[in-house]
Amino acid sequence: MTAARPLTILVFDSGVGGFTVFRAVKAARADARYVYIADDAFFPYGAQSEDVLVARIVDVIGKAIDDYAPDLVVIACNTASTIALPALRARFKVPFVGTVPAIKPACAQSKTKRVAVLGTQATVNREYTRALIREFANGCDVVLVGSGKLAGFAEAELAGAPVSDDDIAAEIAPCFVDKEERRTDTVVLACTHYPLLTRRFRAVAPWPVEWLDPAPAIARRVSDLLRDRPAASEPAPPARIVLTSGKTPPFMAGLAKLGF
Repeated sequence: MTAARPLTILVFDSGVGGFTVFRAVKAARADARYVYIADDAFFPYGAQSEDVLVARIVDVIGKAIDDYAPDLVVIACNTASTIALPALRARFKVPFVGTVPAIKPACAQSKTKRVAVLGTQATVNREYTRALIREFANGCDVVLVGSGKLAGFAEAELAGAPVSDDDIAAEIAPCFVDKEERRTDTVVLACTHYPLLTRRFRAVAPWPVEWLDPAPAIARRVSDLLRDRPAASEPAPPARIVLTSGKTPPFMAGLAKLGF
């Protein structure tokens, strides 16, 4: 009998934010071979036009599929998922798992019915995000908060050069609404970079809230799609990390914090 070969799972993000998703997926399928593609040469995605981004993402993913023949691709980026998943699914046969703002579970669990969605400007301004609110708000008041700085702050945090508490507090302040005797109690982290800063968010928040990380739901979806694929009979090789810039990652030392 031929031994089962390790699954290959490709994880893609514009930078290091997808490491939070990578960690959760790897815990769910520890037997798989992982390739992480960080499109740092084009970071930050929020500064690019939609047409340019779609073309770029399809090109980078296409080359990675040719190089690594993945069994499944995780798009660990809200911006890339909301604009490029239809084009990717139309072009390639491999299954894709995307990342979208966790508005439905946030509104379902909120006790005060006041929720914030914290993302990049690109994500919060997209019609896709607003459609999720219309469909799943469930009577909640939802405030959209776009940050042009937090993704960069997360990269700096992982590289060992954290920004000040005041800088963090200023970016998340609009999430916290206290009126009509109802306070925000749930904040959706609508950028995969942001869970890298959750500890900092909790430290400077004006009151405790639930910070909703999309990674566990993504890991569950990956497990479901691959449920018929048995674990390999041989140990998976070490994960491979590829930066499109070709540079040595400045955050290598920080990977230990993520369990790598």
